[in-house]
This record gives sequence, structure tokens and C-alpha cells, in this order.
Amino acid sequence: KKPPWARKDVTFKVKEMSLSAWLYLPENLSVPVPCIIMGHGLGATKDAGLEPYAIRFQEAGFAVLAFDYRYLGESEGEPRQLIWIPYQQEDYKAAINYARSLKEIDPTRIALWGTSLSGGHVIVTAARDNKIACVSAQCPLLDGNAGGMKLLKRVGIWYILRMAFGHALRDLVRSWLGLSPHKIPLVGKPGSIAVMADSDAWDTFSKLVPDDFINEACARILIRMDKYKPVKYATRVRCPVLLQVCDNDISLPMSVVEKVEKRLGKLAEVIH
Repeated sequence: KKPPWARKDVTFKVKEMSLSAWLYLPENLSVPVPCIIMGHGLGATKDAGLEPYAIRFQEAGFAVLAFDYRYLGESEGEPRQLIWIPYQQEDYKAAINYARSLKEIDPTRIALWGTSLSGGHVIVTAARDNKIACVSAQCPLLDGNAGGMKLLKRVGIWYILRMAFGHALRDLVRSWLGLSPHKIPLVGKPGSIAVMADSDAWDTFSKLVPDDFINEACARILIRMDKYKPVKYATRVRCPVLLQVCDNDISLPMSVVEKVEKRLGKLAEVIH
């Protein structure tokens, strides 16, 4: 499918690296419009299913900026396929600043859209930037530790130890020594060595990603995930938040969603 007429290839900088993005602008633009910033989940890229969302938003009169994180997709950065949460949060901030600098965009009406891991990023980013207009978080990662406990019950302690010490720690130590990264598949079938190894992730990714998608990730992300707790930032968010929850999500405990909803109060809307 050809890209829509108003999709532009753009770049913006973060720490001397160029990040690749697609900018969608509504047709017959006459005044600055609200903009939705879209970053994908975990190690996915903007060409993995974001465009249908972006086109619908564009048709509704919004601008959209969908970007690739550093080290991934068409963005710059080495080592390739590194997923590091603080860096991805910085990339969101850089995308927001870039959008606010464009004459076509109303800088007071910036919305954030995230899914999975980036569903947590948008909560954290909105907590740090009280000028964000609203947030949409789809099946968000809200508490890595709680998700890790669900994973432990599903796969067992020996699999967890194997992934942590045989792969994640190995990659981290190699990075300390200045050696090439140790990479594992981003998505795999149940029981395989992968960042996400379950049938749901495998089936979903197989449908979303393009043929040339690089199914790899630096393994060190595995020892960072359980420490990521966007739930702690919920009380600092000052804008409306739409939480879109998949009832059969095997990684998101509903108790965490309820905790975030309670902390957000009237700002929260939860859709199942």
C-alpha cells in the first residue's frame, strides 16, 4: 500500500543522533492542529502496524508524528537493536519538542499514544510534562515487577535464571568490556529463547511486522524490565488518560490497571 499523500519523511535530533519519523498532516490545513506522538512498543518500529492508526487520526483532523527509537528501524545509533528504557523516554521528549517547533502544529495540544512498553512511556512522559493534552495507552506495561511475577508463574524459575544469567547479564558484561552485544530474538515461540516467548506475541508480531523486520534485541533489556514501574508516576499526571486494556493479556495484571485508574481518579477512562 502506498503511503498517504501527506506522509512526510522527517528527522529530528537527540544527542547528535538523527531519529527517523513519519509526519502526517491533515488535508487542506489552514490553522495549527493538534498532534499525536506515536512510539511503538518494545523493539517494534513505525512500519509495524502504526500507519493504519495514523491515517485514521489524520482523517479525523489530527497531525501525527510516528517515530523510530534510537538504535532501531531507520533511526541512527549503535549498537543496533538496543532497547533501553531511559533512552526511549528521552526519544519521546525529543519527538514532542520537534512537534512543538513545527508551524503546522498547535504546541498546546500534543497527545501521546503508546502500546505495550511505550504505553508505560507515555504515562511517565505525561507526568514529567504537564503541558501534554492527553494520553492513550494501549495494553500498557505499568509495572514490570508485577508482570515479571506473572511470567515466573508461567515459565518457571529455571527459565528465568537462564534468561537472566545466560543472556541478559552476558550482554551487559560485554557492553562494559566494550565488546559486541549479545543478541537474542525479540519474539519467539513458547519455550524458545526470546525477549517475548509466547504464542500471542509470536502470532501478533508475525502479522504486524514487515518482511525485513530485524527480530533481534540486545539481551540486557531483560534485567531492566522488572524495575520499570510507570504506575508510580500516575499521581503526577495532569491530563486525561485513556487506558485500553486487553482482558486476555497474559502479562498485565488487572490489579495494576485498577491501581493506576485509582491514582488518576477522574482523569482516567478504562476501556476493555
